[in-house]
Amino acid sequence: MTEAPRFLRPVTTPSADVGMAVTFEAPLPLDCGRELAPFTVAYMTYGTLNADKSNAVLICHALTGDQFVASDHPLTGKPGWWITMVGPGKPIDTDRFFVICSNVIGGCMGSTGPAEVDPSDGNPWGLNFPVVTIPDMVRAQKRLVEHLGIDKLLAVVGGSMGGMQALQWAASYPDCVRAVVPIACAARHSAQNIAFHEVGRQAIMADPDWQGGEYLLHNTKPAKGLAVARMAAHITYVSEMALQRKFGRALQNRDAKSFQFTPDFQIESYLHHQGASFVDRFDANSYLYITRAMDYFDLAEEHGGQLSDVFRLNSARFCIVAFTSDWLFPPVENKRIAHALNAVAAQVSFVEIKSDKGHDAFLLDEPEMFATVRGFLNHAAQDLS
Repeated sequence: MTEAPRFLRPVTTPSADVGMAVTFEAPLPLDCGRELAPFTVAYMTYGTLNADKSNAVLICHALTGDQFVASDHPLTGKPGWWITMVGPGKPIDTDRFFVICSNVIGGCMGSTGPAEVDPSDGNPWGLNFPVVTIPDMVRAQKRLVEHLGIDKLLAVVGGSMGGMQALQWAASYPDCVRAVVPIACAARHSAQNIAFHEVGRQAIMADPDWQGGEYLLHNTKPAKGLAVARMAAHITYVSEMALQRKFGRALQNRDAKSFQFTPDFQIESYLHHQGASFVDRFDANSYLYITRAMDYFDLAEEHGGQLSDVFRLNSARFCIVAFTSDWLFPPVENKRIAHALNAVAAQVSFVEIKSDKGHDAFLLDEPEMFATVRGFLNHAAQDLS
């Protein structure tokens, strides 16, 4: 009889740069057919886990997010990306809930990704890193949750790509989640969204400093390509109404057109700023990998395209939130999820919030969203009392 492999216990280490990080020796199987071993998950927690470990809320971040959901970012010094939603007395109340947020596999804030060291040769992974998927990210999160001693999460909450992860939790681990809150997302990535991602990836790979993905070995950085990718993507995060209200056709620090190709308009300067600030905190190869993971996401693919079958055995309650001006993940995509849940008599609420802020509304001051999430989580928590 062959003896089962023995693995070291996961090792947790604190770090000023990434918060906490736990390294798992047991391999993580990936959808591409490869494994990651060892692999590290960087994370932050907020609040206190109660005695019966029933108050844990997992927050999943979007494409360019990270684990610093409610604390200052160590690289930029800026407040947490969802500081309006998470904290003492806030909709996701850290006085009541134990909040967990981890950097996804493939990311660049401490979790194993293309910028980290490949143990096989001691060099950065680069493009030798395996292509990962949303289910892969969730498998890594499940390991983290188990490591924290939690059998069942009170809720999984996320917006955009974070919403995809929340849905994947419901699909992959239906008995491990009591409530699911997907915000401004979809059950699959659309052709238009894949197209925007490909433009961004090509901008990165066309930068000579990308060096075929080995820029870390050459001590270069494809900053120009990554900045352009960010600029193109950021346009999709805001609505035309929001851009018009904020910028219109106003000129930037000048009284007349320059008749040159430097930024004349405020919107141009704004996009340049978005691109320049992004490259200081994000890895170009991680951008390639994470956008590809979103492209591959199709929750119903393994169920013959029948989205309702994904949720047939799910007993969790769902709250789906959409925004009227979101053209990246429009309300019709969110409604498709709600309809699939209704088809199998699942417990689901759908809230469409009137907003002219576009996709990024989920990150901004939206009182109706705050009230919805607060009320839904409070109701879910009452079921335990």
